[in-house]
Amino acid sequence: MTIKQISSRDNPRFKQLKRLSESARERRQTGKTLLDGVHLLQTYLTHYGEPEFLLIAQGESNHEVTDFIQMHQDLPTLMFPTLMLAELAPVATPSGLMALIDIPQLNPPDTTKFILLLEDIQDPGNLGSILRSALAAGVDAVYLSTGCCDVWSPKALRGGQGAQLMLPVIERADLAEVARQFQGQVLATSMQGNNVFQMDLRQPTAFIMGNEGAGVSAQLLQHISQQVSIPMHAQMESLNVAAACAIFLFERLRQTSQDVT
Repeated sequence: MTIKQISSRDNPRFKQLKRLSESARERRQTGKTLLDGVHLLQTYLTHYGEPEFLLIAQGESNHEVTDFIQMHQDLPTLMFPTLMLAELAPVATPSGLMALIDIPQLNPPDTTKFILLLEDIQDPGNLGSILRSALAAGVDAVYLSTGCCDVWSPKALRGGQGAQLMLPVIERADLAEVARQFQGQVLATSMQGNNVFQMDLRQPTAFIMGNEGAGVSAQLLQHISQQVSIPMHAQMESLNVAAACAIFLFERLRQTSQDVT
């Protein structure tokens, strides 16, 4: 196993990794990002092969991390003091195992029957959770407006649990044009919309989810078929955008699937 130990924050490699962990611009320019945790690394290995580097912490690791490292001793590895590696991690309690990877590029299928448009989602945890639900519900592709947070940030990746690695996600998309070109109904989520549980979602369907506070913009509403909502008790004004999105997506899956495994 080839391990290079880095103990200084002035090391050029550490500085590069630090920029990747903090800057969406750096990730876009380099086409690279960081994965944190065994699950994400196993997903990447399964679909894309070896990462550029493993990043590990000095000292003891949990059994899951130790077993992963022992099984992949052929991968080039950088070792950091625990506190330095923690500076690169997206969570307060890091796993002690990360990797530097090339960001994969997945294209949407030629024909799409179920897509999701996200306008100006700001919270990376919400974005990751939405993508996780989209993958599980069978969405063909997800389109993000220029105002969305970075889908490849460590926090969004952690929230998505690997969804970004398997689901076509098109960043900086012209959502109005996507809506115009879609061959099916385009539904914008809204508190004032029609009850989604009373709608026919078996036809090709695009859902639009808006910003956590502002909702879907008036400009984008000009390109929809109708607005839809989730019925709720009067005491509750709204749901978290990720929770609401999951309900919409899985209602469509329920209507179109006889046997879901």
